[in-house]
Amino acid sequence: MVIYGVALLAGCMLAGLIIGDVLGQLLGIDANLGGVGIAMLLLIFLTGYLKDRGKLPEATESGINFWNAMYIPIVVAMAASQNVAAAFSGGLVAILAGTLAVVLGLALVPVLTGKKVDDAAPLDARPQSQPPTGR
Repeated sequence: MVIYGVALLAGCMLAGLIIGDVLGQLLGIDANLGGVGIAMLLLIFLTGYLKDRGKLPEATESGINFWNAMYIPIVVAMAASQNVAAAFSGGLVAILAGTLAVVLGLALVPVLTGKKVDDAAPLDARPQSQPPTGR
C-alpha cells in the first residue's frame, strides 16, 4: 500500500532528525547536524534492503517515490539553509564536520553505485561503429 511507503519515509525522517540532534549535542552544537541527509541515507538503505528481500511491493514503492518528488527536495532546501547558518555560528568543528560529510559522500558514490574504476574501458578499446554500407 502507498501508506506504507509514506510511513517508511516518515520513520526515516524522524530517525534522521533524532540522530542529527544527538550528533549536534555530542559535538556541542545547538543544531541538527545532518539529520535530513541521515534520513535520506536510511531511506535508501532500507528500501534497498527491502527490495532485495522482495518485501517492498510496487504500491509501497510508489508512495516513497511520490514523497521523494514532492517533499524531500523542499525539506533538504530548508534544512540546508539552517545547517549552513548553524555551521557558521557553531565554529570550526561544525564546518569541518560538514566538509567531511561531503567528502565522504563523494568518495562513497562509486561504492554505492557498484562501479569500479577498472570497469571503465579506455576510449580506444571501445568497439567502433561501422559506416553504413550503402545498400
